[in-house]
Amino acid sequence: MEKQLKNKGQILLIISSICALVFIRLFEDQLFYDPFLQFFKQDYKNKTLPNFEGVKLFLGILLRYSLNTIFSLAILYLLFKQKELVRFAMILYVVFFIGLLFAFFGLLYFSKQPDYLILFYIRRFIIQPLFLVLFIPAFYYQKLSK
Repeated sequence: MEKQLKNKGQILLIISSICALVFIRLFEDQLFYDPFLQFFKQDYKNKTLPNFEGVKLFLGILLRYSLNTIFSLAILYLLFKQKELVRFAMILYVVFFIGLLFAFFGLLYFSKQPDYLILFYIRRFIIQPLFLVLFIPAFYYQKLSK
């Protein structure tokens, strides 16, 4: 009976974390400063980049990435119950964030006419919890192969 209650609690926590990720997405306009949200929702190919405040954009991206990372790491822990795996994922999240952030702001500041499609996908990896979608099957496969 205790094991069933524990499993139900874990499932509830996983569902809550997924709901938190969904709410971050649903309320992104209200929660984060990101002028690129509207830009990429339109036909952006023939338009110029929107004006943006670099520090404010960085802080908005940092907050969003941090929230997505926290809930993603919680899901990974609840699914696999391995602290080493969560630590490894956390290191990957930090490394990917730094690399993607340099690429994103590098394109914005140092490219006269950045490729909008590349900018779109770099930004997408930063603001969406896509790494979670990649990590779950990878870590599950690793668990099966042990």
